[in-house]
Amino acid sequence: MTAFFVQRIVETGRLPMFCFFVAFVTGFVLIRISVRLIRAEVRWWPGNVTPGGLHIHHVVFGVALMLVGGVGRLMISDGAGWAVAVCACVFGLGAALVLDEFALILHLSDVYWTERGRTSVDAVFVAIAMAGLLLLGLRPFGYESLPPGTDPAAAWTSYALMAATVVFNLAMSVVTLLKGKIWTGIVGVFVPGLALVGAVRLAVPSSPWARWRYPAGSRKLARAHRRNLRIRRPLIRLKINLQEFIAGRHLPDPEGWPLRPSALRGGTRAAPRSRRVPPVPPRPDPPAAAPAAPLAAAPTIREAP
Repeated sequence: MTAFFVQRIVETGRLPMFCFFVAFVTGFVLIRISVRLIRAEVRWWPGNVTPGGLHIHHVVFGVALMLVGGVGRLMISDGAGWAVAVCACVFGLGAALVLDEFALILHLSDVYWTERGRTSVDAVFVAIAMAGLLLLGLRPFGYESLPPGTDPAAAWTSYALMAATVVFNLAMSVVTLLKGKIWTGIVGVFVPGLALVGAVRLAVPSSPWARWRYPAGSRKLARAHRRNLRIRRPLIRLKINLQEFIAGRHLPDPEGWPLRPSALRGGTRAAPRSRRVPPVPPRPDPPAAAPAAPLAAAPTIREAP
């Protein structure tokens, strides 16, 4: 096992990518365990960081770690060694903390445990997939560097063919993404044949490609809806179940969206922001009653002498 690791990771120069990948996955798992313990209100867990009542999200610590890892790598002149691996670990840990709150950055609101918060889990899964494919040695769009000592005349021909291949694969990946097939398009960046298949097949009914190319009532749109119900919806439900098993259950978005910045703290759901209601005019005071007439003085009765 050690010989395999040295041969496939160290000698190929992929040790920094390996350290980044391991630190990223570890950081995501640890932070999700932490937030789920906070959500469960476990007494022995420290909980949120709230100095002076200010809730500091873990994306702040992630940005700091990414700056430390990135700047530290820029300060190292040697392209290999343990220092580069340490910087890659720090950068990967920070990236996990940042992407775990990607939905917060996107919506500028604390949507961590709502349905919109699933965007963070999607972003983490995409980053893990891309880092894993790079770690396996795959290159985007079929790009491969030429071996040293290549004949200059043959190098120009190879570069021209490579440029045409990259442009074609890039176009197929863009078309696949426009058709609403996110995972197919992302993996197709590294597996060009998959992007071609995604570009040829029908688009997702709600995708931009379907809105542009499939008129209402057309046969293509009807086929796309049938395929979406038969194939894509079960896969999406399976993906959501997997995400909620790993990252926790997300609640439906409350009414009155968007939420206030303090709407969700540690998994506790707060009341949504109420809509503005025009003030009710005060009721007029009832008219004053007329003063009652004074009672007539009773006649004085004198006794007979």
